[in-house]
Parts: sequence; structure tokens; C-alpha cells
Amino acid sequence: MIKSLFIKNYALIEELSAEFSNGLVIITGETGAGKSIIIGAMGLIIGDRSSADVIRAGNDKAIVEGVFDISGNKKVRQLLKENELELADELIVRREISAKGQSRCFVNDTPITIGLQKQVGELLVDLHGQHEHQSLLRREMHIEMLDDFGGLTGLVDEFQSSYRKLGDASGQFEEMRAREERLKEKREFYQFQLQEIDAVAPQTGEEEQLESELKILENAEMLYTSTGKIYEMLYGSEQSIHDLLVQVRNQLHDLAEIDKQFESGAKESESAVAIISELAKVTQSYNAKVEFNPEGLEVIRQRLGRLAQLKRKYGGSLDSVIAHREKIGQEVALAENFDEIIGKLSGEVEAARKDCAALAQRLTAKRHETAKKIDKGIVSELTKLGVQNGSFETRIRQVELDNSAASVPFVQAGKKRIALNPRGCDDVEFLISTNLGEEVKPLVKVASGGEVSRIMLALKSILAKSDRLPVLIFDEIDVGVSGRVAQAVGMSLKNLSSFHQVIAITHLPQIAGLADTHFVVLKSEDGKRTKTTMLRLLLEERVEEVAKLMSGAEVTEAGMIGAKELMGMK
Repeated sequence: MIKSLFIKNYALIEELSAEFSNGLVIITGETGAGKSIIIGAMGLIIGDRSSADVIRAGNDKAIVEGVFDISGNKKVRQLLKENELELADELIVRREISAKGQSRCFVNDTPITIGLQKQVGELLVDLHGQHEHQSLLRREMHIEMLDDFGGLTGLVDEFQSSYRKLGDASGQFEEMRAREERLKEKREFYQFQLQEIDAVAPQTGEEEQLESELKILENAEMLYTSTGKIYEMLYGSEQSIHDLLVQVRNQLHDLAEIDKQFESGAKESESAVAIISELAKVTQSYNAKVEFNPEGLEVIRQRLGRLAQLKRKYGGSLDSVIAHREKIGQEVALAENFDEIIGKLSGEVEAARKDCAALAQRLTAKRHETAKKIDKGIVSELTKLGVQNGSFETRIRQVELDNSAASVPFVQAGKKRIALNPRGCDDVEFLISTNLGEEVKPLVKVASGGEVSRIMLALKSILAKSDRLPVLIFDEIDVGVSGRVAQAVGMSLKNLSSFHQVIAITHLPQIAGLADTHFVVLKSEDGKRTKTTMLRLLLEERVEEVAKLMSGAEVTEAGMIGAKELMGMK
């Protein structure tokens, strides 16, 4: 519900604040007082187009702000969550229009796009009298309303789960078919590449190992000569480092017998002798193993050359060559097993399609049952609201596909292919005729003004318990009605306000007398400017306002008594 409305510098409104309550909210006022201005301002906060023309003369910008209770509005809360906006039980929606024509939108003080504001608005308010906000005039909403009325939400959810499975299975099947076509063209080429790579059979890390071996073989003579010289210097010659160190060690031990300061030096000399001995053994051993192998050297060079050729063709590194081989190997293996794989996927698609078909058929049957109840109820309601000889039809159709529409989800019905959509296989549309002898036409083509509002009221009255839109605003709902019909319109609005917050602009006392909250719109002049205000009436003020609607500006005692009777007051 809308809890409050704030308007500043909009058209004739300098500043206006209004607190709303549940139930039936009535707005009255003389013609030209500015009731339509208030409705226009409300339209701005639910995403209507704007222009700088709405700004009150002499001001830089206009502001309209509404505070809504969304504690029970799951759709709005989900939309806010999806867009990472602050969640709370209260939602503040603000629209600012600058003198340059720029429009800024805010939700809970966070800037948003006009598109998102419109999405939020469509889940908060249904404004009748302005076609842009009449949800019942949006054909795509009809199937959802029908399902809500018939209590089919659970069955729809079950279908949608099956529908997603069909989409997933069909997607995998089509992707595999596409891969099959691509592989038919590339299979021979892939097989050639496999043979070429497998003829070399590269191994991970092989290149580094070969390059290391190549370097050793290319430098065998230098390695042999150098290690021989090192061994001679360390151990093999008469004046080797080892022998000299042994002499030094012995001298240090003798000195340590005399002065203990040489003990540490004697120990270190032992380590030095051991290190030199070990190093001599290593170089001698390496020297003995040095291999002079020209044939092995050539083999390694040839192997590295073949690896280099593969690298140039398949990605620049040995790892990329191996990765490419794995990939095309899988593709070729897949090509050899396509019949089995595609057969399995085809079976999964058909199983999912059968599930969808069964659920869709159940939905269709339930929808036809529900449609009969809706059609009968709305015709009855229209009659009460003064639309005589009205006809209403909930048309449920299915779209048959030809074989060219291969990408459209479908179920099989005999030899026919019936198109699927996320809610089944039905296309639902509400059609109406308000005159005897005329064929029913889509709701979007019905007459404008008060007749449209009454038609919407009849529809809302029938769909009230299932339609969760929290705020309904009716403008010009009483055009062309009076007497008994006016009373029926009022009672219909009153009943509807048990399920929704209803805001209605009216000139009829029969409707105004049923208000839970009553506002009056006034226009005044101070000698320089004209301005519009809106006042919430107390009980006695409400009685007087209803009396004015009954008898005119001059309120008589009889008029007051009649107003009280109309309002159910003793």
C-alpha cells in the first residue's frame, strides 16, 4: 500500500503532503481543482514520462515522492534484491524533474534508471484512466491472471521445471548435432594432425631434458679435459691441494698440542681435507663417465628439430602441442561415437517433451474450467456496474508450428507440433464487447474514459483475491453513471478494498459516502498565484462534503441528514 505522498513544485501544487490508510480512499473536489494533477504526480513515481512543463513556474525542479509498505510484496522485494537495492518493509520512491527536462529516479535514496522505476511501479500501483498502467490491458499478463485466479501457480511451477529440463536437453542435443556437422568437415584434417603428432609422440618435459643432454654432449671434450685437470690439481699431482692440506693439518695438530688456540683451526683443516677428497672423487668419477657420442648427439638434434616443427604448427610450445592433441583426440573419439551419444540425448529430449506435454495438457484443461468461471462472473459484474448487454471471453489458443520453426520449443499432439512457452502451450487473451450485437474485441481496443474504468473494476472485482497488486487507482470511474449503478460501483470499490488499497476520484455521493478515508482537493488564489492543495477530512467534514455532492455548494440540514444516511450513520 501507499502510506504517504509528497509533491513539491508540480504544476499548481506548491507543496502537498498526504498520509494514506488501508481500505477505500476517496478523492473529491470541484472540476478544475487539480485532482488530475495529483493523479499525474502519482504517475511520475511509477515511471510515467515527464517534461519540464510540469514544474511550477519560478522553480528549478519538481519533486514527487511516495512511501510504500512492501512487507508482503514478494515480487517487489525480489526485484530489489536482483538489482542489489536496499531491502526494508518501507520503500521510498522519488522522482525529480529539472527545469532542463532531466529526470532523476531514486529508490530508498539510491539512484536508479527510469526503466527500473517503471518495473517497480508496475508491481506497486495499477492506475486506471491512463492506459499505460492498466495491467489488464497488457495481454502478456492475462495468462498469469487466469492462473492466479484458478490457483494454478503450483502446477505452473511444476511445468516450468519440466520446461527448463526440456530446454537444457534440447540445447545439449542441438549443440551435439552442430558439433557433428563441424566434425564431419574437420574429421580428416584432425586425423591427419593426430597422425603427425603421434608420429613424434612428444612427452611433457621432454624438450628441457633433451636440451640438457645436447648441451652435455656438445661440450664433452671440454668437460673431460676440465674435470681431469681439476682432479690432478686436487689429488693426482705430487704437489696436489690434498697433500698440501694434509701437511697443514698435521702442523696445526702439533701446534694445538702446545697452544689450545689452534684446536679450532686443526678441526677446520680436517673438514677441508675431507671436502677436497670428496671433490676429487666426484671429478674423477665424472671424468671417467664423459661420453664422446657423435651419433647420439645427432639423434638428439634431430629429435629437437621434429619437436620444433610441431611447436611452430600447434601453438608455440610443447605443452600447447600436447593440449591440442588431447583436444582433437577427444573430438575424433566423439565423432566415432556420435550415433550412440546423439541417440541418448534424443531420448532425454523426448522424455522431457512428454513430461512437458502431460503438464501442459493439465494446465490447458484447468484453464478452460477457470475461464468459464471468469467469463460468467465478469458479465454479471458488468451488468451491476451499468454495462448492459456486455460479453466477455477468455480466449485460450494454441500455436501450431511447421517444421521450419525448429528452434521453437514444442510438444507433439498427434501429427501437430504445438508451440510451448514458459507457462505451457496456451496463448491467453481477454476479449470484451460492451454493446449488443458487437463481436468481442481485445481489451486494449475497448472504449476509453469511465467505461474502461468500470470494465477494469469488474475484472478486478472478479480477480481480486488472486491479483496481488497492492494499490489500485481509479480515475473517472463514475463518468456517465448515476443512481443504482453509482451505488453498485461504490459497493464494488468497497468490496475490492478488502483485498487492495483502492484510491478513487469521484463526483458521486454514492461512492464518496463509502470512503474509509476521504480527501478533498481545493484550488485557491492569493492575488498573485493559484495553487492546489489536498486536505484529509474529519468525520463531520466528510458528511458535509458528501452533502455538497448531493445538493450542491449550499448544504442544507436535509442534505446533511441524507449524507449521513448514505454513509450508514445514525
